[in-house]
Amino acid sequence: MSEQPILSVRNLNTEFVLQEGKVARALEDVSFDICPGQTIGLVGESGCGKTTTLMSVMRLLPSSGRITNGNIRFKNINLLGLSERQMRDYRWKEMSIIFQGAMNALNPVMTVGDQIREPILLHGLMDREKADARVDELLDLVGIPHARRDQYPHQYSGGMRQRAMIAMALACKPSLLFADEPTTALDVMVQAQVLELLKEIQERLKLAIVLVTHDLGVVAEVCDSVVVMYGGKVAEYGSSDDIYNRPQHPYTQRLLASFPDLNRPGESLASIPGTPPRLTQLPPGCRFAPRCHKVIEKCQQATPPILEVETEHYAACHLCQGTEARFQ
Repeated sequence: MSEQPILSVRNLNTEFVLQEGKVARALEDVSFDICPGQTIGLVGESGCGKTTTLMSVMRLLPSSGRITNGNIRFKNINLLGLSERQMRDYRWKEMSIIFQGAMNALNPVMTVGDQIREPILLHGLMDREKADARVDELLDLVGIPHARRDQYPHQYSGGMRQRAMIAMALACKPSLLFADEPTTALDVMVQAQVLELLKEIQERLKLAIVLVTHDLGVVAEVCDSVVVMYGGKVAEYGSSDDIYNRPQHPYTQRLLASFPDLNRPGESLASIPGTPPRLTQLPPGCRFAPRCHKVIEKCQQATPPILEVETEHYAACHLCQGTEARFQ
């Protein structure tokens, strides 16, 4: 990658200690880069570690979660070396997040305008008068009339609440935006509008966006690169072109085959039998082996290394050919 990444995650390991004392290994050796102005998609089934990756990078894990290994560098600053007080200066100002489920993420007893204004005043970026002008500017940006600034979240439609969440995330002019399933529970037309809005804002503000989704159509529409996750690990990582046109990992292949393709009308969709592994009872070897249609004996015995199968295209599968990846 010729351009200097704005965010570089290396060998990130995160676990949760459960009430019964068991340990859930939520992330293991997760690595990826994102450069300014790019969008990277984190995809996979529910429970594969997508949201945990975002929460780990922003250091917003619950008390039961802990990062046990790895390196997270943002603008060449090691975020894991910062105190909680120092980390607060980065949240919203440098990196912000659009949480999943706008109705639950917004405070029901505060007006939308007050919620957008809050992080601006909290970080002391401007006085109240200028903050009010900034709120109006942000509402314009996301297509919400100023007259609705003093309304409450329940007075907004689902699409408008999502737009309000985007405005709030952009309030302090961050350079990195995390979007956790930003189109969940929205109808198809509103989903398209929200995605188009994100693309327009990114082009205008030169944002880097990390997009969490299980929708491969969304990824194809907006992402430059893709991290396919399974069981808390990276199964495949590369450009969108590589992932969609030359998928190497059997899991990626099955995911794509389960997605309708207008170029192949009438073709039966594939399915993946079984369910993802429980993170407290991970299988030996490859975590996808119990569900894999190409499984061999080695898959059930040894964990596959991440191989560079093509330039900047990586896959963790014993059936792949390549050199073992050495992320710097």
